[in-house]
Amino acid sequence: MPKRLQALIAILRIPQWIKNFFLFAPLIFSKHLFQAEFVLAEIKAAFVFCLISSAAYIINDIADREIDRQHPVKKNRPLAAGTLSVSVAVVMAAVLTVSWVVMAMAFPVEFLLVALIYFVLNLAYSFGLKHVILVDVFIVASGFMLRVLAGAYSIEVVISSWLVLCTLFVSLFLATSKRRGELVLSQNSEGYEGRAVLKQYTLTTLDHMMSVNAAGMAITYALYTVSERTQTIFNTENLIYTTVFVLFGIFRYLILMNKYPTEDNPVRLLVRDPLMLLNVGAWFLACVVIIYSENIKTMLSAL
Repeated sequence: MPKRLQALIAILRIPQWIKNFFLFAPLIFSKHLFQAEFVLAEIKAAFVFCLISSAAYIINDIADREIDRQHPVKKNRPLAAGTLSVSVAVVMAAVLTVSWVVMAMAFPVEFLLVALIYFVLNLAYSFGLKHVILVDVFIVASGFMLRVLAGAYSIEVVISSWLVLCTLFVSLFLATSKRRGELVLSQNSEGYEGRAVLKQYTLTTLDHMMSVNAAGMAITYALYTVSERTQTIFNTENLIYTTVFVLFGIFRYLILMNKYPTEDNPVRLLVRDPLMLLNVGAWFLACVVIIYSENIKTMLSAL
């Protein structure tokens, strides 16, 4: 593959698109997983967010290209490495932005509004807010929450407040772990000091923040599974048993974080561990079996 084409693909950060699976949470928990029109709408919505996130990543890479050159891994990004010009990156960002706006206009106005907020927050992050302590973490975390809201608005369903809170804690947990990895990397790498905001954090503070978020995540998810609204909608009390997978995932992530202390990419930390992937798959399967038991029985009886 020509180097220029490799650079064009690399700057899109396609592996990061996995974050857009958060859009599918409302689809699963609204009992529409087996309805083709809802699935198709969610897939289209996720693709819109793939375009948005790639445009945001390109803009961030343009803003960070100088500091990325000092990073042991990010120095290989197209703009930092010089394999792609800034002018080409600007054109790509513009094309992606126009494309996602046009596509988003086919969805409910609430979806378009969430998409715009997500994009504007990313711009604000790239050009200033990433240097403000705590604000930087909350903006990174907001991206996950906005994805869940966008997923709900794209298929016009209402999601549980407990699920929204759980997403908030998950988002803050991942965002805080990202900062922790960056801080450890900056402390252990010669010639790389990291972003300026890292100097305002300490490992102790970030570890405390992760502990609070981990506890919040577990508690809010457990409360979601036993809430009266959840049990009424799904007509079962069995969803509580999926909490074991959430707890296992939290503990496994903490182990991985200590095993790879300089890893500043939560997605990479998650997807390269077979046990974590197996746990996520088991959680998903358990949720589907419990939530859609009646649908599954109907499908099996029809065979």
